[in-house]
Amino acid sequence: MNIIPLLNLLSRWILFIAVAYKASKTHEKSWVLLGTAFFIDGLNVESYIWAPLGVHVVKGAYDVASKISNFAIAILLIWGALHLKYKKSDFRHVVVMAVFAVTAYLWLFLLAVNAFGGDHFTLKSSFPSLALGGSLVYLGIILRDYAISKHHVEELFPWGLMLLGVLELTYPFTRQVEWYSTMAFFAAAIFRLVAALGALKFVFYPIGGPGSTRVIAIKSGAYLFPDREYARERLGNLMTEPTLVMVTREDPSVLKARLHPDALVFWVTRAREGLINERPTVYAVSPTNIGILVDLIAKAVNRGYRVLCVDAFEYLTVENGFDVAFKFLTTVKDLLMAHGGSVVLMVDPRSMDPRQEKLLEREFKRG
Repeated sequence: MNIIPLLNLLSRWILFIAVAYKASKTHEKSWVLLGTAFFIDGLNVESYIWAPLGVHVVKGAYDVASKISNFAIAILLIWGALHLKYKKSDFRHVVVMAVFAVTAYLWLFLLAVNAFGGDHFTLKSSFPSLALGGSLVYLGIILRDYAISKHHVEELFPWGLMLLGVLELTYPFTRQVEWYSTMAFFAAAIFRLVAALGALKFVFYPIGGPGSTRVIAIKSGAYLFPDREYARERLGNLMTEPTLVMVTREDPSVLKARLHPDALVFWVTRAREGLINERPTVYAVSPTNIGILVDLIAKAVNRGYRVLCVDAFEYLTVENGFDVAFKFLTTVKDLLMAHGGSVVLMVDPRSMDPRQEKLLEREFKRG
């Protein structure tokens, strides 16, 4: 059996599984849209994949069916990329997508009525390949700018997609050159595997361990302070701790100069998502992604981080309600305590009502 079609199919499904897992963990529209696109890509009507595997498309249906999947994937990829960048679809985005969908339908109609004639493969494939290739390149650019860290394995994710997109743009002109098309199909499988490798790293292993395991002299426990300065007076300079994890609203560009290079910061913001700085490592996390935040902190603890500092509790309360934010605190507190770590919570007492303050005091010792 020819290994190239099997490798091509396998790479598509690895990429889908990685993105689908990301969607299941984040519950974000962007990753759901991208996961749907990669699922369709896994079942894309491609004769060079399915025929060697013993699956044959009904004669006469291939021209239209293969282009439908190209257009569907392109629309979902662009839509998902827009949500990654803007966190929503604006009116102008909807108009552009609507125009694109109408144009795609008209192209499919022309194919169905054989308006291009029977022997014009390059012409028939030009717009679908432009749409699919362009969408892959655009998604790769958006991933690099808004979601993926630079100079790490996960950067293979967008680069693999961009290279795949460039290759797709050449498809109408090279598909009928037999010696070249075989190499191109193999290259497409390699590019997808490269993207899948980066996606797996991005999704399953987003956090490394601290370079040092030195722990400052903080007795294991959960502490409550009104502000960071008071915490420093009582506990020492937390910023110099290499095993520190911070959940904060403070601007990372201001904060990073005071932190140990091995510290880990989760910047709670709606502005963007993903890694935005290295040494110290700064991840942007949406305030409503409480489940993702807990998962990221758990991974950090498993890799050796032992001090958690939270000074964004009021913001998490505003975005999610006190009960959800309080549950987040108790969950991460139990996690750190189970590993002999410490949790430092900084909350202005004036922002809490008496009941909320008592609940916090029950779980955290006032410093």
